[in-house]
Amino acid sequence: MAGGSCTVVPWGQRHPAQPCLFSVFSVLWQLPLRCTQRMFASQSEGELKVTQILKESFPRATTIKVTDISGGCGAMYEIQIESEEFKEKRTVQQHQMVNQALKEEIKGMHGLRIFTSVPKH
Repeated sequence: MAGGSCTVVPWGQRHPAQPCLFSVFSVLWQLPLRCTQRMFASQSEGELKVTQILKESFPRATTIKVTDISGGCGAMYEIQIESEEFKEKRTVQQHQMVNQALKEEIKGMHGLRIFTSVPKH
């Protein structure tokens, strides 16, 4: 399954690390709705939106990978970017650039993992 692992949530309860995760027929199936949807989609709407913003913000990027690590609810993402724009910048500056590009989207997130690098030639 793409996008990470699924967590079984008992009926009527929320997973503490994933407060927006909802269950579907959990009495019978014990499968979260978002995980079921992710089995059939290559990228979620949120992943596509974040990817598009990063492509526009880092046009020289050779790699952009966005993964929803919240179980599908879009509350937490892992981002990997390899770009010439990061050349001669410290890691903290690279991450600030990513945060600036995603400043509006970050308002609705619980967390963000950022991995940046410069292409090796």
